[in-house]
Amino acid sequence: MSKQIKLIWDFRGPNAEKTAEHHTIHLNDFLNVNALNLKVTGTEKLDDFHFIAFMVVEEVDMKSVRDRLKPHRGQVYKN
Repeated sequence: MSKQIKLIWDFRGPNAEKTAEHHTIHLNDFLNVNALNLKVTGTEKLDDFHFIAFMVVEEVDMKSVRDRLKPHRGQVYKN
């Protein structure tokens, strides 16, 4: 099994939670349109005014997805 990468988009401010949730809808649409193997997306609360939206991709797909979606950062994904 290849390494998995968690691509992350940061949202800050009083509306960060709703913005991250909405961004996840678009990430799921992207996964469906592009038929990527993994279907792992979600949001996480880092503090009251900082939320993230994320998508997990296989390492082989990372550069292509990164160049198209411009995440703020990424990290190795561990379940």
